[in-house]
Amino acid sequence: MASQPCDGCGKQVPVAGGVANLWTLEKDTTGGIELELVDGTDQFLCYDCIERLPDDEEITADHVDRL
Repeated sequence: MASQPCDGCGKQVPVAGGVANLWTLEKDTTGGIELELVDGTDQFLCYDCIERLPDDEEITADHVDRL
């Protein structure tokens, strides 16, 4: 399984699927998602960092930098 660093905390996050899991029966799940923010940036965040983002604001790269 591949991994990718979270743009918020820097932790290596598993990324399921793709060629790495093509011929295996692994049922591993992805630990984060790529988000397109309102300022036009793309950020890969783990689910823990996503939970720490404010619910009442439009999220920008500045929010991710403050995690």
